[in-house]
Amino acid sequence: MKQKKIIVCDAIHEKGFQILRSEEGIEVIDAVSVPKDVLLTILGDADVAITRSSTDVDEKFLNAATNLKAIVRAGVGVDNVDQEGCSRRGIIAMNVPTANTIAAVELTMAHLLGTARSFTNANNHLKLDRVWNREKWYGVELCDKRLGVIGFGNIGSRVAIRAKAFGMEVIAYDPYISASKVTDLGMTYTENFEDILACDFITIHTPKNKETTNMISHAEIARMKEGVRLVNCARGGLYNEDALCEGIKSGKIAFAGIDVFSKEPATNHPLLDLENVCVTAHLGANTLESQEKIAIQAAENAISAARGISYPHALNLPIKAEDLPAFVEPYLELVQKMGFLAAQLNRSALKSIRLELEGEIGGYGKSLLTFGIVGALKDVVEDKVNYVNAAFVATEKGIETKHEVVSSLSGYKNRITLTLTTEKDVISISGTVFGEDEQRIVGINNFKFDFKPKGKMIIFKNHDVPGVIANITSILAESHINIADFRLGRGANQFAMAVILVDSNVEKEIIARLNKLESCVWVEYAVL
Repeated sequence: MKQKKIIVCDAIHEKGFQILRSEEGIEVIDAVSVPKDVLLTILGDADVAITRSSTDVDEKFLNAATNLKAIVRAGVGVDNVDQEGCSRRGIIAMNVPTANTIAAVELTMAHLLGTARSFTNANNHLKLDRVWNREKWYGVELCDKRLGVIGFGNIGSRVAIRAKAFGMEVIAYDPYISASKVTDLGMTYTENFEDILACDFITIHTPKNKETTNMISHAEIARMKEGVRLVNCARGGLYNEDALCEGIKSGKIAFAGIDVFSKEPATNHPLLDLENVCVTAHLGANTLESQEKIAIQAAENAISAARGISYPHALNLPIKAEDLPAFVEPYLELVQKMGFLAAQLNRSALKSIRLELEGEIGGYGKSLLTFGIVGALKDVVEDKVNYVNAAFVATEKGIETKHEVVSSLSGYKNRITLTLTTEKDVISISGTVFGEDEQRIVGINNFKFDFKPKGKMIIFKNHDVPGVIANITSILAESHINIADFRLGRGANQFAMAVILVDSNVEKEIIARLNKLESCVWVEYAVL
């Protein structure tokens, strides 16, 4: 099999490089120190690129990257990625939106506290000016103050939880979530933006788009209460910076904590000249832990994309993720993995792909079926199948595709079951998502399981007789294959199935030995 090439254009944590280099079938091109003009000359062979803010994925980049299938932006912001240009060329653009969540949350809390107590000014007055003046630095307490949170996603909701622990009254504004997400936490949900403007503190946690740019400007500041304190650790330009400066100078805004600017680096910005402003240089993701998490996720996502297994957090799909509720996104990735896994367990000419949906997820069957088809056909048509043409490719090959909502009898709030029927056999795989994004396979052909759809695995169906586990582990031990996890499902008809996750590749000879065991009905090796 031809090696897939992943080019790393900007610096990432060494852990990311370790993951990339340890993966078989992947060639890593380290272009971190390569000048950007030279980078354009070596992009041509890359299947996937990992970038950060230092590399503009613009027309020059895309024209040079003639073989590119996907781009992973190692971080949240994608302002420097031409998503439309990627779409025109059939390149999937992805980001890593959750790895720096805690880092961004904690920096927001630091700025929130800073706006209340003027820590930076008090520090500079003593440390730089050597003046001991306690009376100058009276602040306010967070306790019993109202905090307006604009945007209640991964970061905004966690800021709210921490602020509530400080005794604050939290009021959240986010038209794209269910009110219960806020009220279940003992907070107030509002559809009236004026309620946010009436708060003592305001923090914003939204993406930057046409709707949110300059969301807080002159008119909004004029309607705020006197002495309001503002924080922005999300994206530059969500607060109009001219209006922010005027509000601070006039005293309307008592203090502002700002980590992001419309144009960066912002070394000569007028906000830097104002006393009642605490500024940091876009440090939201700058913790050792988050940089490692970002590198790990970026590397894993790049590997999945290079192999066509899945495209986590894809930004330019024909199915607009922003039009779907947040809980649907992990199911899109999950069902594609389920399709890919099922195809590996049932290697024969496909006749049909059927998707059954239980629970609220049933309202998104068409989108999920598209992703399931991509996963199932990945090894059948290689690079020719994508989210745009999946249904057409299936029809062209005479594969029947169908999705339907079924009664929820499994006990799961949401569950999806993908069934592949081939000329050889039928394989059904069920999955669900726990919490916000914990993907799980919970069933294979009516055998109950609970494991993450990730890694190298042996699927072994057998007669339910004594000694099976000992026989399997003995063969793997003799072959120096370490077992990472062993999950067993038992059926009602004297059959059982094992899912054995292993740390290294399993050669065909080992699968052949397992297949010769008297207890074996069938055995397959799969990689996700």
